[in-house]
Amino acid sequence: MTDYFEVHEHDGAARVAELRLSDPVTTPALVDEVDRGGDPSARSHGIIEDAGSLWPEERELPEGDESTLTVLPHRAFPGGTADEVQESFAVDHPEVEYPNAVVVSPDTAADHAADAYVVSGAPGFVGHGAAFREAIVDIREAIPADSALYLPGAATPKNVAVLAYAGVDLVDPDRAVVKGTQGKYLTNDGEAFLEDLTELPCACPACQRSVEEFDREDCARHNVNALAAELGRVRERIRAGRLRDYVEGQARHEQWLTAAFREFDQQWGYVEERTPVYRTAEITAATEDTMRRVEIQRFAERVTSRYRNRFDNPLVLVPCSARKPYSESQSHGQFHDATQFRAHTVSMTSPIGVVPQELELTYPAQHYDSVVTGRWSAEEKQFVSTILRQYLERNEYPRVIAHVPGEGYRDICERVEESLDVEFEYTVEDHPTTTESLANLSSTLSGELKFSKREREHNTVRAIADYQFGPGAGDDLFGDISTQSRYPKLRVHDDGGEQLAAMVPQYGVLAFTLAGARRWVDSDAATKRVEIDGFTPHGSVLAPGVLNADDDIRVGDEVVIEGPAAFAVGRAQMTGPEMAESTRGIACSVRHVDEK
Repeated sequence: MTDYFEVHEHDGAARVAELRLSDPVTTPALVDEVDRGGDPSARSHGIIEDAGSLWPEERELPEGDESTLTVLPHRAFPGGTADEVQESFAVDHPEVEYPNAVVVSPDTAADHAADAYVVSGAPGFVGHGAAFREAIVDIREAIPADSALYLPGAATPKNVAVLAYAGVDLVDPDRAVVKGTQGKYLTNDGEAFLEDLTELPCACPACQRSVEEFDREDCARHNVNALAAELGRVRERIRAGRLRDYVEGQARHEQWLTAAFREFDQQWGYVEERTPVYRTAEITAATEDTMRRVEIQRFAERVTSRYRNRFDNPLVLVPCSARKPYSESQSHGQFHDATQFRAHTVSMTSPIGVVPQELELTYPAQHYDSVVTGRWSAEEKQFVSTILRQYLERNEYPRVIAHVPGEGYRDICERVEESLDVEFEYTVEDHPTTTESLANLSSTLSGELKFSKREREHNTVRAIADYQFGPGAGDDLFGDISTQSRYPKLRVHDDGGEQLAAMVPQYGVLAFTLAGARRWVDSDAATKRVEIDGFTPHGSVLAPGVLNADDDIRVGDEVVIEGPAAFAVGRAQMTGPEMAESTRGIACSVRHVDEK
């Protein structure tokens, strides 16, 4: 249990949090020992009080206070130390009443009721992508969710964004200082020897002199300044929900950093659990690594395993548009004029895959922007063709019409057509929006019946429910409904007129009323529950009030909140495991509550 660390913002494994000392520290943060012996290269980050190693001698338990984070007496183990040695010399950490940290290795990490965990042996895995991923995941999953992870002796301006992305909360300036004393000038994209610089590419206080006057002491100061500045940039990226966009570019400056974030992409359970199900931040799809992001993979998996087409009309495949949502773009307006509700429209796009028209608002379908060159890479073609094939295997259509341009899109369609032995009808001449192409599309659909506005709205609600709550949820929850208001702000009512849910156009999801939440609980759809103590929540539920929460709850999920005194519905602000473990922070926001 921690009393001195509270998480405020999540962005995957990265967090903006507060180390609650007498002078609070916002993390990810640069921290240092209280006294560096007058080292002129140190900045004012001194909040660490190290009680010392138990290897040379026994140590008294320090008194501690709330102005510092005290590292309790410890024994650090270098990488590769035998398990029996680590077990034999394990330290029994006492519980103390002040902010404290304990030293752990990937093999000895466990819940020691500390506020922070200091990682030993970092030089053994920092610099190697797979080893770094394995060490951080092992430690992060072994320690409480509401505790800080401190990785000493590793941070530079170039790598600290990836360290934070992995889940590191605290770093120190040691490596940056050492580099400075060696005459190495650090920036967020590399390093250079002082003698190779013709000018100082920085405006920090240490660099306010000519390059001829700039010595190694100045260099150490600059390096620490650059590290602190980079951490500020990282915190802002986390708050904006866009650290991953930054890391995809930042990591390119060193091979092991690129390897590291790709390793985390393959660590699906660790990253997916910590990634919100939706947010307002736009995804910048600038590299092929974007296709491996949790948000992209999660959308593709849900579309191909949860979504079910409910229209009897032909399928029309169309290209995506630069404007989101697609239906507001000029090109999709032209496609609509040609189809006139006689076909079910599905957009093909990189990096998302395929987007049924009912899910065009659902995160991240309207929250991405990609680089448009007119050329598709082999990896993009493979990804989108795999998603399209899986989609068509799950959903049957009387006809498949491909209204797509030649480059990329046509290649994908032909690949899927061959693999499924399903005949596609192609309607584009030169470009999808030419008069001839649109006429072809319209004439191809002649004789097809139109679907009604009611059918379109009801199918949209059910499709979103399938996507949001699981296969079959749309029919279980909304089999007998009516809709009011205009798309995309639909309100869903039961056959007696009581409102069950509302569509949230910013994210393309459904938000329940109390009646809808009760229907959810009574249905066969998997319910995400938060069990609370005997109080009536108003506005939010704090983590200390949570008795239990389902493990599959993710940040942003719709949740039912229930306890002896109240029944409520709201939105998760923590993962389920985090709610159950944490002693600080908002577990979920409450939309409606009914006192029992």
